[in-house]
Amino acid sequence: MDADLTRRQLLRGTAAGVGLAVTAGVAAAPSAGAAPLLGEYDVVVVGSGAAGMTAALTAAKRGLSVVVLEKAPTFGGSAARSGAGIWIPNNPVLLAAGVPDTPAKAAQYLAAVVGPDVPAARQEAFLRHGPDMIAFVLANSPLRFRWMEGYSDYYPELPGGLPNGRSIEPDQLDGNVLGAELANLNPPYLATPAGMVVFSADYKWLNLAAVNAKGAAVAAACLARGTAAALAGQKPLTMGQSLAAGLRAGLLAANVPVWLNTPLVDLNVEGGAVTGVLVPQGLVRARRGVIVGSGGFEHNAAMRAQYQRQPIGTAWTVGAKENTGDGHRAGQRAGAALDLMDDAWWGPAIPTPGDPYFCLAERTLPGGLIVNQAGRRFVNEAAPYSDVVHTMYDKNPVAPDIPAWLVVDQNYRNKYLFRDILPLLPFPDAWYSAGAVVKASSIPDLGAKIGVPAAALKSTVDRFNGFAWSGVDSDFHRGASAYDHYYTDPLVLPNSCLAPLWAPPFYAFKLVPGDLGTKGGMRTDARARVLRPDGTVIRGLYAAGNASAAVMGHSYAGAGSTIGPAMTFGYIAGNDV
Repeated sequence: MDADLTRRQLLRGTAAGVGLAVTAGVAAAPSAGAAPLLGEYDVVVVGSGAAGMTAALTAAKRGLSVVVLEKAPTFGGSAARSGAGIWIPNNPVLLAAGVPDTPAKAAQYLAAVVGPDVPAARQEAFLRHGPDMIAFVLANSPLRFRWMEGYSDYYPELPGGLPNGRSIEPDQLDGNVLGAELANLNPPYLATPAGMVVFSADYKWLNLAAVNAKGAAVAAACLARGTAAALAGQKPLTMGQSLAAGLRAGLLAANVPVWLNTPLVDLNVEGGAVTGVLVPQGLVRARRGVIVGSGGFEHNAAMRAQYQRQPIGTAWTVGAKENTGDGHRAGQRAGAALDLMDDAWWGPAIPTPGDPYFCLAERTLPGGLIVNQAGRRFVNEAAPYSDVVHTMYDKNPVAPDIPAWLVVDQNYRNKYLFRDILPLLPFPDAWYSAGAVVKASSIPDLGAKIGVPAAALKSTVDRFNGFAWSGVDSDFHRGASAYDHYYTDPLVLPNSCLAPLWAPPFYAFKLVPGDLGTKGGMRTDARARVLRPDGTVIRGLYAAGNASAAVMGHSYAGAGSTIGPAMTFGYIAGNDV
């Protein structure tokens, strides 16, 4: 069917489709037999995040006809909102930068991180096809990438781990390459400072700009990049904005349509094979197969309550709001097995008004510690963010730590950026009103205000201060891993992770189990084909990204362990379909 005609049909049906939406995030649709045929393609891709767009681009470059169906009024999904780190060992960008990676090191490391949770064949497929995927994207889109030098693998002490890291991120991209389509890009989770061009790797230094010469130099470089882009008439994009825009530009060049406001309602199954997608407006047929990249279920309260530990909800995630598990449930109805549904890409979050704040550097910078509701430390604050939340859930039943509290002093506030609030500047009144932050003139008073035993909190801070002076955290070994030192202050000695709390007033930030998205989804094989509980393949159905069970299992190898595998298995699916 003519693509323009199909698009006009969809636009006429949009209002009706929106009106059919229900709270679970799925719209009603006519049965397959009664549904009007909106189009027929070789491949139908559900979702325009990193997984879906990579899959669509791959299939299109094989000469197949492809359409992308996107539930949201924007494209890019959670990837567009993110920092867009990409963890792909041995990729051409890393090797060109001289990173001493090898396939053997990568396989050894991934196996040590993931363990037996994920079949070896899937791990091997990710490692084998990841570098090819990056080379493919470089050849078929305007995207270019940079090594995030120094951003350590999350467990660099494990066999094959690299302390200097394997993560890459998108380079600066001029949004003008998209023309009018730029207006449909999903906005970032946090906007970069006005007039600046900032990469993910810059934030490590921007946090320190007030106290560190390199930090000040990086801030100046970000401003210079922004000024140069403005003078050149560019619309500079970085991080997730660059990644999503670059993939969308590749799709435009390959004549792949992306239909916005087109949610998946169900999969069309005929003779045991998936042959299309039902949307509120009708049926989109797939001659070869359907690739589901519809994201996680982080905004589906019923699914989170069913599969995940309490307390849980939808208010603490930073995933795209359209991620309500539509692909998971459609896959189940088609016979798919689900795995890892109890897990997510966790990280401690501060429940600030509006969007929660996913807390990275702030819990690692020297001069802060995390306590439970008994006023005691319970975790290495600088550990990988997923591990911190796993610990919160593991320990909460016997020593409540949801919420926990990040405690800092005024010396910390005088030195370091906090989210986007400059040192010395006050926190918004709305943060205090919401209970996201509490301030007091002494540690015992702070304990009283946040409802933890004042004497216990003071004892904990005194003990922590002793560790800071000695440089050795005898309780939780903060600073023992190279990863612990990424978001720290190198001028603080003897341990850049540790500094005493001594200067009033003191602050406590509420911490809850946040996430970047859920991790569980349809069980897939090494070819990204969806499997039934008995291990047989559902013909015509593929899944990638957070609609599929993560190749990382219950762990997290390094920055970009969400997007790297999402793109790789999207690429695998696009080549296999």
